[in-house]
Amino acid sequence: MGRQRLADWLDSAPVRMSIIIIIVFNAVLLGLETSPTIMDVAGPMIQAMDIACLAIFVIELSLKIYANRLRFFTSGWNLFDFVIVGISLVPGAQTLSVLRALRILRVLRVITVAPRLRRVVEGFVTALPGMGSVFLLMAIIFYIGAVMATKLFGAGCPGCDASEAALMQEWFGSLGKSAYSLFQIMTLESWSMGIVRPVMEIWPYAWAFFVPFIMVTTFAVVNLLVGLIVNSMQDAHHQEDVAATDTYRDEVLQRLAAIEARLEDRRK
Repeated sequence: MGRQRLADWLDSAPVRMSIIIIIVFNAVLLGLETSPTIMDVAGPMIQAMDIACLAIFVIELSLKIYANRLRFFTSGWNLFDFVIVGISLVPGAQTLSVLRALRILRVLRVITVAPRLRRVVEGFVTALPGMGSVFLLMAIIFYIGAVMATKLFGAGCPGCDASEAALMQEWFGSLGKSAYSLFQIMTLESWSMGIVRPVMEIWPYAWAFFVPFIMVTTFAVVNLLVGLIVNSMQDAHHQEDVAATDTYRDEVLQRLAAIEARLEDRRK
């Protein structure tokens, strides 16, 4: 089998679907390995099947490298597969046992095999530059908010008992603690009864700080991130549609050229 034919076969739909099935099956095996009861009953068989799945992945990558030669390493997705499978081959002894736990990353190979998932990731990566600007804006807002919260609620606690003062120090006693508390508030996890209302029992007008902070971060900046990702996904689908249209147009033009050539031959 020629290199090009081998590359086309590896990229065919049946082979991709087979690899997806093996990846999902291997993910189930890695999940079963976390159960001591199941491992006591069928541990050797599960480990043997896990090794067999890894062997299939190694063979697949080896065939891709043989078929594509150095062009294999020019694709970011191929490098991703290479790293994931390479991590799985690291021995699991002593300090490297943590790397063995990363075998579950093989499940991420579904992204490289499934075109739709790959387009989602590509759209997300395309949105990263814009997201970086939004993250910078959020970092500035968090820094300003953390400084204000530390000075307002952590610097002193007039009229507090010891437990309330300790609680304010735990939440807003330093810049880092204030930033973490504000992050919890931004996620809306126990923000009202857990943090804001206890603070308002000491500073009744504390809502004037927390409510605008939530409005800016949770409902404005976070939704801005979502909007960037959605726009990037739409652009990726639009480019795909344009590429499909161009391909169809080229096929139609080729067929018209072939028909015209046949008519010319008949006239002669």
